[in-house]
Amino acid sequence: MGMKSDIQLIKDGKRLDGRKPNELRDITIKAGVLDNADGSCYLEWGGNKVLAGVYGPKQCLPRHLSNPYKAVLNYRYNMAPFSVDDRKRPGPDRRSVEISKISAEALERVVLLEKFPETMVDVYVEILQAEAGTRCAALTAASVALADAGLPMKDMVTAVAAGKIDGTVVLDLNKAEDNFGQADVPMAVLQHSGEIVLLQMDGDLTQKEFHQAATMAIEASKKVYELQKAALKDKYKERGSK
Repeated sequence: MGMKSDIQLIKDGKRLDGRKPNELRDITIKAGVLDNADGSCYLEWGGNKVLAGVYGPKQCLPRHLSNPYKAVLNYRYNMAPFSVDDRKRPGPDRRSVEISKISAEALERVVLLEKFPETMVDVYVEILQAEAGTRCAALTAASVALADAGLPMKDMVTAVAAGKIDGTVVLDLNKAEDNFGQADVPMAVLQHSGEIVLLQMDGDLTQKEFHQAATMAIEASKKVYELQKAALKDKYKERGSK
């Protein structure tokens, strides 16, 4: 974040990809794409391509990790080696471990895990193609996959990032903006309670800019939430027509 560059990211009120400051990239969500998973989702968000699979609730292994009061939720965020231009080394790194941890904590706020004591729920999210904002795309897809698995949830988690480029607060940073911008603020919101279950910040924002970025992300999350719901409805319509 914040690498110095002579690239002008905003010109005449438009960004390099033609979007206005408060515009999302194109988003497509499809639920129920993996036959072997209990719940699944494929999501395209700008240039991001994300696959999420949910397995469980099932017996917790190893047994000593089980919780007598609720299910254990495991979240594994992984970037495929071919997802980025300069081939990523396979396997977990510090970044993916950190994203997995905060994403699991966000989902624990909505899944009614206490209904399934001594079990575990595995959430696997694979980034097949990355173009900035993958943690938000992954969490949004994982939420749909959990709902598709039929797990009881208080709400769905909807994640959107805002940030700052060329001194302007903008929504949903793309790759160039993420690389050469001044700040990135990933955020996850629950629509019914308005609770924020994930909030991070990379870069610098004034208090006023932060408030503007947060308001922008919360507003945009309402649009993404409608797409999440539509994906689940489409899946059940398809199932009903077979």
